[in-house]
Amino acid sequence: MDTSRWSLLLLLVLTGGTQSFKPLFQKNSITHREITTRAVLRKTAEVCRDIAAAEGRDFILTIDDTLTAGQVQKACSPSKNSAAFLSSSFFSSSIALMYFNNAYVDGRYALSKKHHFDGETFQQGRDLITEGVSAVKASVKQKKYHAGRKTLGQICHTLQDFYSHSNWVELGNTVPYDVLIKPDKPLQNLAGPTVPTCRNCKGDNCDDNILPEVLEKKLLTSGYFGIFKTKGKCSHGGKPDVSSLLEPVGGINKDTNSSNHGSLHIQAANLATIATTELLEDIRLAVGDKNFLRLTGLSRSAVLCFVIDTTGSMIDVINKAKEVAFKIIDRLRGTPQEPDAYILVPFNDPEVGPLLYKEDADIFKMELNNLNADGGGDNPEMCLSGLQLALTGAPILSEIFVFTDASAKDAYLKNTIEALIQSTKSVVNFILTDVLDSRRKRSLQDVLPRLLSQRDAQLFRDLSQASGGQTFEVKKSDIGLATVVIEDSVTSALVTVFHGERNPGEPARFTFDVDASLTNITIYITGTSALTFNITSSTGVSQNSSEESGPLAILNMVGNLQRLKLNNGSETGSWEIRVHSSDPYSVKVTGQSPLNFIYSLVETREGIHGDFFLKEGLPLSGSNVTFLVTVTGGDSVNVTEVTLCDRSSLTRIKGTLQSLGGQNFLVTFSVPPTGDFVIRLRGQDTSPSSRSSTSQFQRQASTQIKTSNITLTAQANSTNIEPGSTTSIQFIVSSNASGVETFTVTATNDRNFKSTWPGTVTIEADSDGETNGTMTLTAADSAVSGTDVTLTIQVEDATATDINYVVLRFSVIEKVTDVNRPVCHEVSTSTANCSTSSLCDGSQWEFVANVTDGVNGTGIERIAIRQGNGTLNATTVVGPGGENVTVVSYKASCCAERVELSVVDNAGNVGICVGRVSQSTTVATPATVTMNSTSSAEQNQCTKLSLWITIVSLTFWK
Repeated sequence: MDTSRWSLLLLLVLTGGTQSFKPLFQKNSITHREITTRAVLRKTAEVCRDIAAAEGRDFILTIDDTLTAGQVQKACSPSKNSAAFLSSSFFSSSIALMYFNNAYVDGRYALSKKHHFDGETFQQGRDLITEGVSAVKASVKQKKYHAGRKTLGQICHTLQDFYSHSNWVELGNTVPYDVLIKPDKPLQNLAGPTVPTCRNCKGDNCDDNILPEVLEKKLLTSGYFGIFKTKGKCSHGGKPDVSSLLEPVGGINKDTNSSNHGSLHIQAANLATIATTELLEDIRLAVGDKNFLRLTGLSRSAVLCFVIDTTGSMIDVINKAKEVAFKIIDRLRGTPQEPDAYILVPFNDPEVGPLLYKEDADIFKMELNNLNADGGGDNPEMCLSGLQLALTGAPILSEIFVFTDASAKDAYLKNTIEALIQSTKSVVNFILTDVLDSRRKRSLQDVLPRLLSQRDAQLFRDLSQASGGQTFEVKKSDIGLATVVIEDSVTSALVTVFHGERNPGEPARFTFDVDASLTNITIYITGTSALTFNITSSTGVSQNSSEESGPLAILNMVGNLQRLKLNNGSETGSWEIRVHSSDPYSVKVTGQSPLNFIYSLVETREGIHGDFFLKEGLPLSGSNVTFLVTVTGGDSVNVTEVTLCDRSSLTRIKGTLQSLGGQNFLVTFSVPPTGDFVIRLRGQDTSPSSRSSTSQFQRQASTQIKTSNITLTAQANSTNIEPGSTTSIQFIVSSNASGVETFTVTATNDRNFKSTWPGTVTIEADSDGETNGTMTLTAADSAVSGTDVTLTIQVEDATATDINYVVLRFSVIEKVTDVNRPVCHEVSTSTANCSTSSLCDGSQWEFVANVTDGVNGTGIERIAIRQGNGTLNATTVVGPGGENVTVVSYKASCCAERVELSVVDNAGNVGICVGRVSQSTTVATPATVTMNSTSSAEQNQCTKLSLWITIVSLTFWK
């Protein structure tokens, strides 16, 4: 075939149409986003229901396809009284990360057969799924939930495509093909490589184009997609599929209602949802309920994250940080607002880390108590390296507190830190001690070298400003007063209502809306001691900066911070703050509310999967900027506007809203503002409220965004790498500038893995404004499977005035060789008590079984009761073949007729052992039953009088 023919066919493949369930949004058809979201919400709700049942709590929620993240978050709360302080923002963000990575498969692997089960690539597609599941389990085992969500989203795409691209539905199957998630079971009844499977469609009607003999023999096939196909085979179908023009013409895909087999679209999507739910159940059994809920993003509350300078001069600050942490832990322990995890990153010079991540408060207290200050009399320290570890190790949307009294030795990491802030949307607050007053003599620093200069402190102010955080400057003796802001932030459902600033300082008037859902409203004003302010409520009541306890709030002052805690029951409506200062200052208003929003920068793409996809880095200057905005915790809200605001000048640009349904909005800005800006959302809350039937609300995103004239894209060979192996990353740089332009390339990673990259790249005059390059990343030989590494690539122009970045996350995953599930063998049963007792509630049955993972297996990691309320004991012995054998003993009431045990090996393979008591159906009638009415417990005893054991069957669920 000549080159022009190849080019024409390739052009046909790469333009228009669809090759799978649409990635994110599609009218009248079910998308990958909907399938993934439904499955995650269903399974998360089921896990919460099971936990509630085990704890004897009610669980009131109908589990169906109409669930929202807010409903599941509320139902999963152990306390009904905490509903007002629950936020589904992190849960929604976690689900969004999964479905964006699901859509990523369409963008990155559009023509990969195995990623879509095209062309009968069943073995290769199954391998992708099972290897991905192993990677997810390894990530969760190492508490790397973010990496686990990304991998999970990608493998769900491939799994879901099976039901649209194969003939599984046409074969009459009504349950998922479980072999796809069980690598130790063989793929069976596959159509051979030369077996014809389809015939020509009758015009536009392809309903019966699968050959009758294929259906009769239940042969499994899938459509071919692209330029060629094997003679007699089915095609995928659709306009971009050139193979569907070759005989047999037509296709069998069920991607949308209008596809060749579109009449089966709903059935395929429903099976894909059930299959995704089953995959999630397998992961749940492997990692446990609590870790599974962390994987899906259903966290209790925010994390407590400290980055602490451990040099000798910080001893007082460290002791105070310990005191504050212990106070928060003890006050919130056992409440719905208890932190979900505790993170500590120590740093000095040259030591940084390690990052301590604990989900057990007592273990964290012990580790924190062991933290000591030592050495480091010189200045500066490795502050930004410690912050880099925190930003990559903490969950997204975290609030991080950095304690230091020294300048940053690694200030060159500023751009990396800003990129990580943009990527994670985390808020960074600095608590600085002993900052040198700009009006004091510079020579004072020669006497007290640990004093922070204004120039050094400005670096921290810039970073906190970029994240939407604040910089608190206090004396060491006042550190205890300043740490009240930590207690404010370590709470659930924390929202930013407004954040503005002036630099240089000038008198200004700020307004913000208080809505009915807001509680615990706090205003933070940072500036010099000369700053004054006046706050006015919606009803005209005022309070000024000279009143410590006024009609509106309680005022606390320490260092550069003035904190106003508004009185309970503050009026809804528009409030005003007037600030008078000629020095730089900031004003931030926060509160607690379930009503918030999340956003993602997206870009539209034409081609096989015409939709929009997640965009990394900064938006391009002078062109359309589009965000996907989702309102969380507000099923009864009306969004009226989304604006981009310059936080300093408060310039506002209003976006064009396009409703996508379900509180999802596509917001487009024709030209974004220059400089730095944030997203602000306003609307009306029409939900029932004790304070107001309808109220205006506003929320502001924390992270500051800016545009760039540089576009940077990067793509790795794989996001999973084995220990000691090297992956290659291809990147492309383009620019709005004309002519020859040279850019500086830098790359950093948080694991100090070996990496190579070109120091510069050049866009030549005849290169259409684009150039490319290659870099490598090599995982350490000693890296533990499940470890993740965050690589930040930055490109800067020759004048160092413009920059863009890409943040890539990789998982280090050892190749899994153990794919066999553990096996159970019955040893003995004891049912005598059941056969002799007339009341089942007062008798027990028992079985003993040997559980093994085989001689070449990785060994049993955990055995747990999946169903049943008996007691379980296990001991390990050495079997006759040298393998480790776990002897399981289970005892339960004779009323509990069945038990299921989940058995997990160290590779994450899950087996289910089932024990069952078979009994006669003879049940005493009320006329023949004599009950002692003196005890309500006795009244609740089982009434079966003729219980006998025929068999206790211990089976292994295949």
